[in-house]
Amino acid sequence: MENKELLYHGSKEIVEFPEIRLQKYNKDFYFGFYCTNIKKQAIRWATRFEGKGFLSEYEYIPNKDLNIKKFSEMTEEWLDFIVECRLGKPHNFDIVEGPMANDTIFNYVQDFADKKISREAFWALAKFSRPTHQISFHTARALTTLKFVRGREVNFEE
Repeated sequence: MENKELLYHGSKEIVEFPEIRLQKYNKDFYFGFYCTNIKKQAIRWATRFEGKGFLSEYEYIPNKDLNIKKFSEMTEEWLDFIVECRLGKPHNFDIVEGPMANDTIFNYVQDFADKKISREAFWALAKFSRPTHQISFHTARALTTLKFVRGREVNFEE
């Protein structure tokens, strides 16, 4: 039996056909198509600039033949991986899943990457952040695990 999971993507448009786009800035897990299993988090992504946006929902069916990296929590390995990705170092994973360096955590990650704070200072600051989740799809094969379910407009208040 297949393990299906509902994932969400928040953006300025409904994304029926996900794709991997190169962006101006490197993301936590490098370039990829990002989703979350936390609906409220995806709505925050969708509404962060204009107070309204779009929520796309997908059925995700994991494929054990793909090269998947999963971080169940913020660890030393997670921090080092994010720093490398944000500095532009690519990886060979099809899918990467784990906590998100949200706006607050991102600043701490950047300060750590720039050697402005120590590893110990990063962990002291990061321990008060709320739980987050992201799963990023980095190859065309990885994107085949997503099936578009629906999309709708959302607003800041949801």
